Order: sequence, then structure tokens, then C-alpha cells
Amino acid sequence: MSAIDPRKIHTRHDLTQQLAQLFRDGGWSIHRLAGKAGLSTATVQAILKDDALPQAKTLSAFVRACGQDPAPWVQARGRVVRSEQQAKQAGPVYLPYRSATFVGRGQALARLTAALPAPGAAGKAAGAGGVVVQAVHGLGGIGKSALVAHWAATHLAEHTLTWWITAETPAGIEQGLADLAVAVMPELAGQPLEALTAQAVRWLAGHTTWLLILDNVTAPAHIQPLLARAPTGRFLITSRLATGWHQITSAVVRLDVLEEDEALGLLTTIVTMARPGASLLGAARLCAELGYLPLAIEQAGAYLHQSGLAPLAYLDLLAGNPAVIYDQAAEGADAERTIARIWRATLDRLSDTPLAGQVLRILSWYASEAIPRTLLEEMGEPVLVQQAIGRLAAYNMITVADDDTLSLHHLVQAVARTPDPGDPHRAEADIQAAQNQAIRLLDDAIPANPKEPADWPQWRILLPHITALAGHLDITDATDVLAHLLNESGLFLRDQGAITRAISHFQRTHAASTQSLGADHPSTLTSRNNLAYAYQTAGDLERAILLFEHNLADRERILGTDHPSTLTSRNNLASAYESAGDLKRAIPLFEH
Repeated sequence: MSAIDPRKIHTRHDLTQQLAQLFRDGGWSIHRLAGKAGLSTATVQAILKDDALPQAKTLSAFVRACGQDPAPWVQARGRVVRSEQQAKQAGPVYLPYRSATFVGRGQALARLTAALPAPGAAGKAAGAGGVVVQAVHGLGGIGKSALVAHWAATHLAEHTLTWWITAETPAGIEQGLADLAVAVMPELAGQPLEALTAQAVRWLAGHTTWLLILDNVTAPAHIQPLLARAPTGRFLITSRLATGWHQITSAVVRLDVLEEDEALGLLTTIVTMARPGASLLGAARLCAELGYLPLAIEQAGAYLHQSGLAPLAYLDLLAGNPAVIYDQAAEGADAERTIARIWRATLDRLSDTPLAGQVLRILSWYASEAIPRTLLEEMGEPVLVQQAIGRLAAYNMITVADDDTLSLHHLVQAVARTPDPGDPHRAEADIQAAQNQAIRLLDDAIPANPKEPADWPQWRILLPHITALAGHLDITDATDVLAHLLNESGLFLRDQGAITRAISHFQRTHAASTQSLGADHPSTLTSRNNLAYAYQTAGDLERAILLFEHNLADRERILGTDHPSTLTSRNNLASAYESAGDLKRAIPLFEH
């Protein structure tokens, strides 16, 4: 959990969160803390679950009972009071989106404050040297809107107007400006939309120290005319789009997932809201499984709060019914704000890029980081492949690193490889095709000889992705191409001394060969021999001997007693007997 620090408290919400964490960390019950603090249980409950502002005396009693010095907490309460008094003096405010469970984001908030300094502060202030534009971009569900809304709410006193516009389309921008015009000039109510929009732009051009938030901008070109006609004030922009901002601003923040303790704090806050004793068993595991993605954690927390389940139970549901869970919102929540639907909307925007969906589905089978871009070269026309990579990166669905490798959030991968008949981007046939192509592309990329030292660096680059791919598949997914890929990687691992990992690959190879080629196929018998040899190398002679005996019997039956492969099997079994100290059985086989 985040460290308790009353110096970080600036709003009622901040105060409530820190007091709730103080309560949880101490392992208190409502009745026990109320008794020690000399407060009623109703008062303690109100402190923990409402954004009410406790009296200084009440606050002091609460934190003193928790073993804290009341002085910094009373000072924090004073800051909240002063901030609220200043906010009352601010101009018109429209902030429809503000999360009551906002946590963390200290560095991102500090970057916004530095880029948008208060009027009169050192550096460039809005209205003192022209317009100030700040853009925040990131993956859908990463928390851009929550960040911007929280920053704006804590800086109301700095602005003559704070106004939020949902800027997904030019029509949305127009409507938002028309609403602004009526808010600052009520006498204009009833005028045509075009006239109101023009009046809003004139008002912005004639005033300073305002803050206009343009949320979920889909194309910088949609807002460029507005920025050009409003040369003073501040614009704060959110977007899933990572590129194109250089034409508008150099002040860009890329928002990433929450820190581990922040994610755990968010889940805990939602689950225990009005239910301080709710079970948090498995909470840390659930946050890790969700990749510390804010929207996914909010979605899970709301479901747990509604159902009364523990996080561990949610993990079981996620494993058994991923398509349903990824797309399920709690009762009363916005059904369109689930991770599955948010990312579906992004892919809808990329529907004019034919390979974008297929690239994402292929990448979903690999490890989430350091995927060689060269792996995708053979999947289609080079120009179309690179276009798809570029557009996915532009919308923050994937990231292109400086070393030309690709990465993506592992929850994006999990959703992309989970079939859903209601999602056109996740049809079962398309996901199966992507899985087969992911296997083939890796198999084509592995070096021909696992023993060649010059090729070892390439093996080390590809191994994490081979291992991840194998971990996502079951026996029904087996193909001869997969069997070859796993066998070759197993040979490399064995020769590198990574015998435990080699055994895992050989086990999967044998299962894949048996499934795809049949139990008597020469490749299946070779895979069994490689597995037996790996067991022998690891010192597990009992399992090695069983497999060697099985192989010799099958080769004598299929190939005859004098076939070279049969002779090799006989020698291998004799060697295993010898290693086990069973010379009585080893010698006759060597003599045969």
C-alpha cells in the first residue's frame, strides 16, 4: 500500500483515503477504534466511508487512537478547508468526470503542475505568453481522464473557468463549446449551435487564466482550429493517440499503469467501501493478473463490492470465463466502460488498416515485452505490416521500443486471444488463425542448429516467446509445426544446461507430436527419446528407463530389430541401465 503521509492530503477525498488506510493498516474494527478514540461508531463509519470533513477535535481523536501525531493531520484538514474556500471563488466549473477512488499518480500530477504553472508563478503562465497546451495520452483504460479531472479539481482556484468537453468528434467539440457559451453568457440560451460555438470561441479569446479540458481527442486536426482561435488560456487534452501532437505542443505525458501499491490501494478502497471487513484474500494476485491497469481494477473492484466475493474467487471466474468477465460491468456502472469494449472501440477505429487486428492477435500469443519486430516480416506485404504496427502504436495498443522490439500490456494480450462472438475483432476462427500464424512465424525464425554458438543470441531472444506461446496452448492446439518448435528449443535448453526447462519443452513436444502425428510416427518416437534422455541427464533414471523401454519396444515393432533407429534405442536403454547400476540388464543389450 502507499505510505501514509498527511502532507499529501489536498482534498476531502485524499483525507478519507488516508484515514481509511490508517484504519486498515492497524487491523482495527469499527467498535474497537470507536472505543479507544472516545467516538461513536456512527462517527467512525462516517469518517471511513464518506468524504465528510471531520471536526479538528474528532480528527485528532481518531488519528491519536491509531498511534499518530494529530498535528500534521489537523494541518492537512486546514489545507482542505482553504482549498475549498478558494474553489468557491473560482469561475464556472463543469467537471462531469471525477473518480471518487483516485489514487497515486504523484509524478504525473507533478508534471501537469510544472507544465501548467499557476498564474504569477515562475515560468510561463496561461495568459502571460500565449496559450499553454498539455496532452496526456495512453492505452484505453489507463486512467487519463481520471488523472486530468483530479488535477483540474485541485486547481480550480487558479482558473476563471474550468470546462470539460468530450472531444471524441468535431460535433462533440461544437456542442461542448455551445454549452460553455451558455454557462458564461446565459442570455444566449436558445441561439443556434453555430452561433453559440462562435460566441464561446470569442469569449475564450478575450479572457485569460481559463482551463479547457478536451477529453478523448481522436485526431489532433479536430482541435487545431480551436487552438488557433483561442490564443490565451490553457488546454488540457487526453487521447489514446500517441502521435501527431508535435504540431500542437511539445508538452506530452504518456501515462502508464499504476504502481503495485497504488493498484492494491485502488482495489482495496472500492471493495471495502461501506464494507470495511470485506475479504481481500488474493487482492495482490488479482492486481498483478490485471496488470495494474486502472480500469480493469475498477471493473473488478466494483464486481467484488457488488457480489461480496473475495479477489481469489474473482481470479477463478477470470480463469474459467474470461470473455464474460472482461466484458462485464457491475450493476449501475457504465456498460461501455469495460476493458473489452474500450479496446474494441479502438480497433473499430483501425478497421481501415486490414492487418491491425491480425497483428495484435498474433502478438497476443508471445511474451508481453521485447518481441522482435522482424518476427512479423513474413506475415504479409511489408508495407501493410509496418502500417499496422505503426497505427497500433499510434493508439497505444502496442509500444515500439528504441531497439525496434514491440511490447504490449499483458491484459491486452489476454483479451485479444479470448474468443467472443459479440466482438468482431475476436472471432474464434480469427484467433485460431492468429495462433497458428504465431507458431509458424516463430518456427521460421529459430536457427537451424541449436548447437551453433553464433546462433545462441538469437535463441535467447526468441525463447521467452516460445515459452509464453507454449504456456497459452493445450493439447488440442498441437500441430507438427509446434512440435518442431518445442523440440528444437528443448535441444537448445538441454545443451545450455537448463535441463528443467528443457524437460518442460520436451514434454510438450511429445504431447504435440502424439496429438498431431500419432503415437507411432518417427518424430513422436524421437520426441520420446529426447524426453527420456533429458530425464536421464537430470538424474531421474526411473522415468528415463520407462520411456527408453517403451521406445525400444515400439521401434522393434514398427521398424524391426535391425533398423538403425532400433539399434540406437537399444543402446540408449543399455546406457540408462548402466547409469542406474543395473549391469545385469545393461550388458546383454550392449552385446546384442
